[in-house]
Amino acid sequence: MLSSVETRSVSPVFVGRAAELAVLGDALDRIAASGEPQALLIGGEAGVGKTRLIEEFTESARARGVLVALGGCIEIGSEGLPFAPFSAILHTLNWHLRDELAAAVAGQEGELSRILPELGETPGEAHDEEIGRARLFELTARLLERLAAHRTLVLVVEDLHWADRSTRELLAYLLKALHDASVLLVATYRSDDIHRRHPLRPFLAEIDRMRTVRRVELARFNREEVRSQIAGINGSEPEEDTVDRVYKRSEGNAFFVEELARGLADGCLHGLSDPLRDLLLVRVEALPEDAQRVVRTAAEGGSTVEHELLAAVCRMPEDDLIEALRAAVGSNTLVPTQDGTGYRFRHALAREAVVDDLLPGERTRLNRRYAEALEANPSLVRTEVCAARLASYWYKAHDAAKALPAVLAASVQARRRHAYAEQLRLLDRALELWDDAPKEVRQGVRPVDYAEAYPACGCDDGDALRFLDLLAEIAVAARLSGDNERAFTITKRALRSLRDENDPPPSSQHGSSRGDPLRKAWFLVQRSRLCQSTGRGNGWNDLGTAQELVRGLPPSSVHAEVMAAVASWAVLHEPGPDTFATVERAVELAQLVGDKEAELNSRLTLAGLRVDSGEVDKGLADFRTSLDRAVCRGYFAVIARGHVNLPSALEGVGRSREAVEVTERGVELTTRYGLKDSTSWVLGNRAESLQSLGRWEEAGRAVADARRLAQSHRAIALAASRRIDLALNEGDLAEAERELAVAQEHYGTHDPQPQHAIVMAQHALRVAARQGRLLDARSILQQALDAGFPPGTHRYAWPLLWAATTAEADARGLPAAEPGRAAILARIRDAAKRLPQLSPVWSAYGLAVDAELRRAEGRETPDAWAGAVAAFEPLERPHELARACYRWAESLLHGSERATTGLHGRTPREAAVLLLTQAHTAAVTMGARPLADELELLAQRARIPLPGLTPADTAGTAGTPAGNGRAAAEAPAPSDTAPAESLGLTPRERDVLRLVADGRSNRQIADALFISPKTASVHVSNILAKLGVSGRGEAGAVAHRLRLFGEPTPG
Repeated sequence: MLSSVETRSVSPVFVGRAAELAVLGDALDRIAASGEPQALLIGGEAGVGKTRLIEEFTESARARGVLVALGGCIEIGSEGLPFAPFSAILHTLNWHLRDELAAAVAGQEGELSRILPELGETPGEAHDEEIGRARLFELTARLLERLAAHRTLVLVVEDLHWADRSTRELLAYLLKALHDASVLLVATYRSDDIHRRHPLRPFLAEIDRMRTVRRVELARFNREEVRSQIAGINGSEPEEDTVDRVYKRSEGNAFFVEELARGLADGCLHGLSDPLRDLLLVRVEALPEDAQRVVRTAAEGGSTVEHELLAAVCRMPEDDLIEALRAAVGSNTLVPTQDGTGYRFRHALAREAVVDDLLPGERTRLNRRYAEALEANPSLVRTEVCAARLASYWYKAHDAAKALPAVLAASVQARRRHAYAEQLRLLDRALELWDDAPKEVRQGVRPVDYAEAYPACGCDDGDALRFLDLLAEIAVAARLSGDNERAFTITKRALRSLRDENDPPPSSQHGSSRGDPLRKAWFLVQRSRLCQSTGRGNGWNDLGTAQELVRGLPPSSVHAEVMAAVASWAVLHEPGPDTFATVERAVELAQLVGDKEAELNSRLTLAGLRVDSGEVDKGLADFRTSLDRAVCRGYFAVIARGHVNLPSALEGVGRSREAVEVTERGVELTTRYGLKDSTSWVLGNRAESLQSLGRWEEAGRAVADARRLAQSHRAIALAASRRIDLALNEGDLAEAERELAVAQEHYGTHDPQPQHAIVMAQHALRVAARQGRLLDARSILQQALDAGFPPGTHRYAWPLLWAATTAEADARGLPAAEPGRAAILARIRDAAKRLPQLSPVWSAYGLAVDAELRRAEGRETPDAWAGAVAAFEPLERPHELARACYRWAESLLHGSERATTGLHGRTPREAAVLLLTQAHTAAVTMGARPLADELELLAQRARIPLPGLTPADTAGTAGTPAGNGRAAAEAPAPSDTAPAESLGLTPRERDVLRLVADGRSNRQIADALFISPKTASVHVSNILAKLGVSGRGEAGAVAHRLRLFGEPTPG
């Protein structure tokens, strides 16, 4: 029937785009040469020519024997239909490769039918829907790889700006997961539609980091290209004023050029209005009446409309319909779809203009007709789009009685496809329709058919779906899609409804009120979690109320969920001896009611407590066992939480390499499930462990990804916290200050969890110390010590104490630091004695803190630092090891007569040389610039050459005391040593003169340069003679006047 409908291109000549076609052709050549997949994203404003470029390229690809399959994203509301383009692509592949595809999917038909329903029945929903979604993605990738084993495939996803979240995530997965496959993935999108909050924007940012994906942005035509396009359309060379007029009005947009050029050819020289909508309507209104009617009907049907469905809605004789379609297609208003089953507008803007021109009553009537036709014969459209299309038609028909069940049914389909953002949008429509739907319609929908968000709250399967059930579905869908603010608002609304509602008697549509305490408790648990994730508070009041509500009621899954939430809260906010008992009760209650998910959730909490209490191996084993069980059962919330907490536990006991391995799997799973906030947490923990291992560049990338994906306040704060550590260790104090402000803002003051408070204290203390604000650093430490270090926070306390003792030791000798110094050191020592050392890394920190305290008190010995070095050596902590090596080397050079251990037959100086060399190499490799600067300073003062450095590399730093390496790193170095050399000063005399200019005594000069006071006195005498001055003050004045050494170093 459709074969008789003719099509013709507006312009038979393809204009420009040589560079873009070359890029596409090069991608095919790369595939032919390597067999590796390629990917291209083609962006451009509406009407710039993306579709025409794809048509030209795919035609040339087919000529090369390539199999091409196209699929377009379907616009329904703010986002499109789940998996729509991939359904169309697989449908095309199935058409061409039916037997081969059947063999490839054998045994997996049910799972892949979620995308290609013609393969068989879609399996019913189970509790493992997230795992099923991950497997669906993997099966799709493997299917494409098998089909591409003996041919090249070009797969095109058009109109990505309309893509639903599920389509974007599947595309992103394929871009990462396809290997050894001759597949070219091409996607197009409207760049001018990608506003700041458009859901495609973060997707594009993620894709930009993939080296295997190239972006192509189509520019507007220049004047000569516009001339060529007009000539191709009209079949003759245009007049110059015509080119000027079209070029000026179209601004080079290919679609505008087409429309203006055709209007000029039809004699409409002055009758076209500037707005595009009016311009497009001129074309449509030029069609015969029947054709206009068909175009208006098709416009309301969607971005594409099937021929049989259009025929059913138009209700025209078949011959009249064909003639009308021939006119519409001949005018290039409509074009047949690639599979020949229906039509689409040549330009989406044309359809929008037609829809905007419809009267409200027309739109309502047309949507009702579409809905009635589809309801009467669902086979008019593909099975996978039927529910969503029907829901859209009834909704736009303003028929609440029909729309409510249709929208709920479509939301179930979206949930089963793991498309939570689409589910949320559909549920919001259901919420809008609820009050308008007749009572008998609401009585006809049941929770068992449409809701699964919360455990049974005293309801029977035969009960009607309550408004609260709908709110629960929306709250969960919002949370899963990352919209925590929406989830919080809905949860508040539900609790307000529960508070104000007067339940009808049991015979009414709502049934008995016996479930309301459980419902309220469930919603309170949700609000408690959302309070914490949105930074509104610690959520305890809601949890306490929930406990009171379920107390005395028969045990249920809601009880188990409440207790699991209480246990988790207690660990984070009030860790202590009673927490163990609370968590164990939560496990027992979950076992009693048979709630495996709540049980595994509480077991994760218990595993963390065991690790913190010293049962490290037992706790870690429990973590892994619980995670394995959660993965098998598809409990995605437990899986996500476990992959956040297990790496943290491993990192806390010094097993950073294992933590990184766990985070790799955690990122993979949470990404597949679409749980962006959880992925951000996993990446934040991954960054911490990578930093511990000295892999700072990788850690930086992990932090950047964590920041990009973070949705909750705490996830944003965690990413900022990880960046503070890196910035300080890399020497970027300004960035550390900025990130500290970000972390403080997003952690807020409403929910001060001890573990976060201690980490933030460490960051603030280090920043203050680097800025020379020692008194502020002491105040920060005092507050942390006053708050204490409860169980579960000790791993965070040790780095804080080391940072504090380092600041005090570096400030030793400064007059402003002396008041209160003894008291703060005593508090640090007392806190360190009270902290347990349950793992080797904690013991190493304890030794480092003790050695640093000795340095701060002026009684350090090389042996103290030797012990710290020995403790850190086997722990894969290169930065901490390098810091300890630095201080050991320094103490050997200062007090070699006190060294008794760790020399292994070397002299103290030989040992110092080795330590400095090893520490400096590690610091440079990691990018620890401040530490490297201090090491270079010490080496220069001690006349120890470091590999890779020349004397010029460290010139001008010798006079800074070892205890003030930060000042050395920040002090400006002289740009030229010629003035000092012109005075005849030797390098050693220049070192001495710098210290003289800083007001140092001979004894202080001797200590700084590791020489005797007598030798220092000789150097001073020689300097005075060479400068021709009579005293030390005049020598210093000469040095400052000639700017020999930059600014003086603080003493």
